[in-house]
Amino acid sequence: MTEISSDLIWWISVVDLPALAGLLWMIWRVRSENDRAIDDLHINLERRCDQLRDALYGFKLEAAKTYASQKDMRSLENRIVEHLLRIESKLDATALKTEGLKAQAATKRLKD
Repeated sequence: MTEISSDLIWWISVVDLPALAGLLWMIWRVRSENDRAIDDLHINLERRCDQLRDALYGFKLEAAKTYASQKDMRSLENRIVEHLLRIESKLDATALKTEGLKAQAATKRLKD
């Protein structure tokens, strides 16, 4: 029994403990590399978010500079509506004159 226990102790001390230490060292190294990679990704993501935010602010500023305001659009709409109403009234007057002339021509033909 002492031979088995001494062989077992020798096996544990010579083979298992170094193998276990190597596995623990590999786990620690992989974990630290993963933490470092996650930190790098986080920094990269933050930098790209900042770039996108700056680009969006720039686009909003450009849009605010180039697009017309609602006040200007309402003014333009009012001017267009006024012009269309004037055109409509002129067309109505022309249509009434045309009907009157047609009625006069029709009564003249009936008299003749």
